[in-house]
Amino acid sequence: MRPTLLLASKSPRRRELLLEAGFEFEIFTAEVAERLDVDLTLRELTAFNAMRKVMASARLRPKSVVLAADTLVAVDDHILGKPKDRNEAVAMLERLSGREHDVCTSVCLFHLAETRSNSFYEISRVYFRHLNRNDIDNYLTRVNPLDKAGAYAAQGFGSEIIEKIEGSYTNVVGLPMEKTIPALAEFGIEPKTR
Repeated sequence: MRPTLLLASKSPRRRELLLEAGFEFEIFTAEVAERLDVDLTLRELTAFNAMRKVMASARLRPKSVVLAADTLVAVDDHILGKPKDRNEAVAMLERLSGREHDVCTSVCLFHLAETRSNSFYEISRVYFRHLNRNDIDNYLTRVNPLDKAGAYAAQGFGSEIIEKIEGSYTNVVGLPMEKTIPALAEFGIEPKTR
């Protein structure tokens, strides 16, 4: 009997990516606050947060394979998390306007009952269009920035603000599927056949 996959995330984007790939899973999240106040690099900080999330959920559901992830944005070595309000979202988009930045997602898989784990990360480079205040205001009327690192999403209206993406598109959305699918297969978790 193959183990149940648990997604330890409330992110609708991660849920959609896994569903589109054909995975069956449950959503189960233990409450863990994401940290930005730790003196770590972008990759280290996303790995730290993903590990905290996966461990908290795996302790409560030890027989399941738990998947947790954390995505952050960095521009000029300054890490951007989720904005706390609209004003901070505007400031983030103004900072990213006309510039390139990195998006890093770290993923942790953990099966506590079998004491098996796997962790990996992906970094993509995103180039923003030049945005004036009107462009930003128009974008924010259609997108809720408060649950998105860097205050934006690649999907949906993303093409209005993003000029191009180098690397994994799904990483920028929130889960690098090119690495996630084979990593899940190592735990016996495969997409359902269509």
